[in-house]
Amino acid sequence: MRFITNHGQVLLRIAHDPDARLREIGGHLGITARRVYDIVSDLVAGGYVVKFKKGRRNSYEIQDHLTIPGASEQSRSVGELLLLLTGSRRNGSD
Repeated sequence: MRFITNHGQVLLRIAHDPDARLREIGGHLGITARRVYDIVSDLVAGGYVVKFKKGRRNSYEIQDHLTIPGASEQSRSVGELLLLLTGSRRNGSD
């Protein structure tokens, strides 16, 4: 049983290393790079992650000010979740 969904785990990996390659994230989580790509696409489409080019690679920035889906009654932000789980708010830099 996993307590945190694959979407949440990918978000945590991006917070830890915003320059990580999708296959690195997938290898760490035990899922395919294609599945990571789909999840990152979902996170980008939802506005929770911004993807941008850094040389020939992609880099990611978490929009930690947004509220967590399904937590609207408590208005908890993505940054608050990252702070709780990792001790930092954005991309492991705080």
